[in-house]
Amino acid sequence: MSKPEYFIGLMSGTSMDGVDAVLVDFSQPKPQLIAGHTQAIPSHLLKGLQRLCNPAADEINRLGRLDRTVGSLFANAVNALLEKTNIPKEQIIAIGSHGQTVRHMPNLEVGFTLQIGDPNTIAVETGIDVIADFRRKDIALGGQGAPLVPAFHQQVFAEKNQIRVILNIGGIANVTFLPGNSEQVLGFDTGPGNTLIDAFILQNLEQAFDEDGQWAESGNSNQALLTQMLSHPYFSLHYPKSTGRELFNQAWLEQQLANFSHLDAADIQSTLLDLTCHSIANDINKLSPNGQLFVCGGGALNGALMKRLALLVPGYQLQTTSALGVDAKWVEGIAFAWLAMRHQHNLPANLPAVTGASRPAVLGGRYSAK
Repeated sequence: MSKPEYFIGLMSGTSMDGVDAVLVDFSQPKPQLIAGHTQAIPSHLLKGLQRLCNPAADEINRLGRLDRTVGSLFANAVNALLEKTNIPKEQIIAIGSHGQTVRHMPNLEVGFTLQIGDPNTIAVETGIDVIADFRRKDIALGGQGAPLVPAFHQQVFAEKNQIRVILNIGGIANVTFLPGNSEQVLGFDTGPGNTLIDAFILQNLEQAFDEDGQWAESGNSNQALLTQMLSHPYFSLHYPKSTGRELFNQAWLEQQLANFSHLDAADIQSTLLDLTCHSIANDINKLSPNGQLFVCGGGALNGALMKRLALLVPGYQLQTTSALGVDAKWVEGIAFAWLAMRHQHNLPANLPAVTGASRPAVLGGRYSAK
């Protein structure tokens, strides 16, 4: 029996619906999920993070404070995860922390991406080494810094001579195209995942998300609004491409709704769900007319989304990644444990065909707990 190779992955995505912490053993050919924990983001911290995502005054002071506070939140998530297991922290090789993205601007003349959640704070408060800041090396090499999970998807989900698409639906949706030939793996952000539907139900019904898409299902989509939103230039951009709240946010949505104020709120919610499904389906159908489609992330739990998406990709068998033995809820967390493991072994973790970087690279920096 080989000795376990334990890493922890920490993920907080665009949707900011909580911090996922997973404990993973990489000693076997397939990563083994040992335990998972989701730490809620306190409402005052969530408000502060949402404010920081939009340009405003006193940003540097707010950024500095939130960087430390988010680091403590991540450390709490790790400590709570370890309490669920009987594995001592000394056996954990390292924590892979994604951080909380507050800006993602890879297409500026000097592109950048910024994640907060101070890794030094995480290391000190858990007693475990932290590997973090995975995206900026890829940007330094001329890439988008995103998406980073396709390299992990390729290793875990690819099947020779089998066309598979892995679709992660978080705040933003991204796809990994696995054509059964590792040289031709592609991946990119398709556009909004849950970010707009979550924001709209929060604004109207004060609910954090639309449980199973029930509110969207109670409405009727408006074709004119859907067509207008799908005309956003991002959807016709060629990959490599990545996006975030900088493009698809409350301000953009209000602008889109300016001529549609007569619509019932449930009809708008239904149309926003269709925007997510159509933008995903358009890209998937362009990659290949048929194949197997496996969904992970929060969107995999939205029955209405899955039902609508299935109708738009008739050439695909639609399942969640759980069918491949990896729980759909924890895939991204496991991916960041995997990125930490790659750094530990001095192995590259980006795919230049996906991010646009000039070469493969070892990603992240190590922050010692000592």
